[in-house]
Amino acid sequence: MKKKLTQTKPKIVVIGGGTGLPVILNNLRNRNVDITAVVTVADDGGSSGILRDYINVVPPGDIRNVMVSLSQLPELELKLFQYRFNSADQFFAGHAIGNLIIAALSEMEGGIFDAVQQLSAMMKVDGHVFPAANEPLVLNAEFTDGTVLSGEAEITAANKLIKRVWVESSDIKHKHRPQAKQQVVDAIMEADQIVLGPGSLFTSILPNLMIENVGRAVIETDADVVYICNIMTQKGETEGFTDADHVRVLNEHLGSNFINTVLVNSQIVTEEYIDRKKWNEVAHPVSHDFEMLSEMDCRVITADYVELRDKGVFHNGKEVVDELINLIGRPNI
Repeated sequence: MKKKLTQTKPKIVVIGGGTGLPVILNNLRNRNVDITAVVTVADDGGSSGILRDYINVVPPGDIRNVMVSLSQLPELELKLFQYRFNSADQFFAGHAIGNLIIAALSEMEGGIFDAVQQLSAMMKVDGHVFPAANEPLVLNAEFTDGTVLSGEAEITAANKLIKRVWVESSDIKHKHRPQAKQQVVDAIMEADQIVLGPGSLFTSILPNLMIENVGRAVIETDADVVYICNIMTQKGETEGFTDADHVRVLNEHLGSNFINTVLVNSQIVTEEYIDRKKWNEVAHPVSHDFEMLSEMDCRVITADYVELRDKGVFHNGKEVVDELINLIGRPNI
């Protein structure tokens, strides 16, 4: 039995990473809701990965983009925070200024979690941004052929079918089970709605849920757990997946049919529109299996959630957020 909403702002927790999370947050911030973003800390690619290798900090890229999506700072200041060096300098080339600031604050505060809270205040973030853990994590995957790989970039590049993923601490000398800060767990337990995605199933969403106390909280919360299903399958992760396969994998990893509602795109995507050199990670449109979704006790909402731009296929953030608001029974907020 899901909780009844009070007259206060509805509390929505969005869990994920990558480019999908800011799409939802950019539109959600314009509504009268209490937003918490829980962001993956298992990224090891690009500028984030280089900083992680140099100074062993939580990869800051996803966190940086989420903070910008919720910040109320003037546009120029946000552009500066997002500015990426194009210098030929061996170290600075490709780094975003925001990544360097987050890395510096993490050292000053002794961890990424408190650093992000300090920076959120400085950036006038409208909501809460919580790293999923207070330390860098390593994503591991077992493939259907029995082989195992570590590292998000390596897992995706392997281009093999993934059987399961899990996360471990990056601290080789003191191995331990990663845990989220209590604030993350409390936000999930107190939420009216939990939103998963959109984003890469195995490398953006599941790394958060594989943190033991996060996964347990998502199962135990009274909130409606909503999964925003990807529009396109992803090479090296979900090729050949239906919408039901996405939900099945989530449920299997947590050992429970915890997804209550799934948002599924109904609009036909013309594959010829996509520039596959520019968007080389996408495979094909996700097909439907409504019968299996029903068997997993999912409420299925289908609508046109597509936004076509830049020769790519994206979620229409406004349409998705309108649906999320409808689901919590406050269409006018």
